Amino acid sequence: MALIDALQDASLYPHPVTGFTLLETHISWVLLTGPYAYKLKKPVNLGFLDFSELAQRRHFCDEELRLNRRLAPRLYLEVVAIGGTPEAPRLGAAGTDSGEAAIEYAVKMRQFEPEDQLDRLLARGELEAGYIDRLAQVVAGFHGRIAAAGPEQAFGTPEAVHAPVRENFEQLRRADACLGEAGELTGLDALERWSEASFERLRALFAARKAEGFVRECHGDMHLRNMVLIDGEVVIFDCIEFNENLRWVDLMSEIAFVDMDLRDRGRPDFAQRFVNAYLERTGDYAGLALLPYYRAYRALVRAKVAAIRLTQHDLAADETQAVHAECRGYIELAQSFTAEHRPLLIITHGLSGSGKTTYSQRLLEATRAIRVRSDIERKRLFAVAAADHASQTVGAGLYSREAGEQTYARLGALASDLLAHGFDVIVDAAFLERERRERFHALAREAGAGFAILACEAPASLLRERLAQRQASGRDASDAGLAVLEHQLQTAEPLTADERGAALTLGPAHDGAVDDIIAALQARREPAPAPGG
Repeated sequence: MALIDALQDASLYPHPVTGFTLLETHISWVLLTGPYAYKLKKPVNLGFLDFSELAQRRHFCDEELRLNRRLAPRLYLEVVAIGGTPEAPRLGAAGTDSGEAAIEYAVKMRQFEPEDQLDRLLARGELEAGYIDRLAQVVAGFHGRIAAAGPEQAFGTPEAVHAPVRENFEQLRRADACLGEAGELTGLDALERWSEASFERLRALFAARKAEGFVRECHGDMHLRNMVLIDGEVVIFDCIEFNENLRWVDLMSEIAFVDMDLRDRGRPDFAQRFVNAYLERTGDYAGLALLPYYRAYRALVRAKVAAIRLTQHDLAADETQAVHAECRGYIELAQSFTAEHRPLLIITHGLSGSGKTTYSQRLLEATRAIRVRSDIERKRLFAVAAADHASQTVGAGLYSREAGEQTYARLGALASDLLAHGFDVIVDAAFLERERRERFHALAREAGAGFAILACEAPASLLRERLAQRQASGRDASDAGLAVLEHQLQTAEPLTADERGAALTLGPAHDGAVDDIIAALQARREPAPAPGG
């Protein structure tokens, strides 16, 4: 294109240019200059987007700036009008007193180092767990402040939610029919039946989520390739500006995209860490019922894109084989999200500082469990920020007997709902009273779930040392201090002989490998043998 060629002239720019690199996709050109990048939209109409007219390209440049500034204000700078002619363009000349008309528009962005994108960091083994926590914090904050769809808007209605799911299967089959012997996109019929059954089962919840404000103007394309580390902070960029139906979605659909992408890249531990960290910040445990549905949908979108590429005739043989494997891989990933199993309820048991949260974090990353923490839910229940520290007075305020009962009731309700939807659950709480342990054991029996106690132990001297360090750091949601610990040491009801025989014990004296604990937990998942069996 003449304009793109002509723009590769350093004299046109009001800043130093260290060189030009052109990146091209099916919908845009991105011209890298060194300090800044300029993104121009191609004059195309692909059905799901329409950039065919200049006015439309201007509108969507403005939208790209508006929407991406929500998450990346330091990257997205301005929309630049391009005047002159395609062969002799002038940046920023249009719209001046000269009355010159624009011939094109570009979004000007601050350039970053591509090697700092999260997908590349992960591929090099440099994506640290702390960045996943920061990502969850960024996404939770973003979701908390973006606009919600009103009742007059069609976004998020059950029909609007399921339409693209059905479309995926139609497009996958059309692509497969064009492939002849190379097709073999097996498993679609079973996936489609599961998707239809899930939709009917969840229809009322989709409608409720819309009514309760969980359908919002999201990013729409939130995966690791659209995230970058800048000055130690995770920055999310390149949201969907061209199709509002792909952007106005349930918050859990966006979470499912990140989750699916991490799993596809071989890091289910990071996926578990991300989802759990997000939930601790937002409390949106009710939305988890939708997570398997949206995970499968997001995986099949990727499968569809790969299948469409397979229908192109300009792929080399090795490319065809690779893309076909990619397509099959995403279908298999979607199938994995439909698997059912007997859920498992795990409660922790231990004094403050005994490692309950540390050990349960390791377990949730190594399994598929969702954790609910008493320290977090107690404060959420009483509208106290997790980072704020309440009075440590034993038996008063947030730590009165009544507040404790309300907290355990909330933990029980959350666990019951999650078990009903097939999730394994870890309840991270002290459980120092036998009656509370028995109550949750009964809850597991009622849900038909397996049950386990993760007993965390440490010497009193080590507990005191840990609590002093934790209080000094001020980074944990727990308010427990030495006074709380001394009270617990005097009043805790130890595990009974039956409980101890069934407990899985961790601590400095017997810090069993996580793999051994997981194997033991799997045994607890299996139904008890029938009498006489």
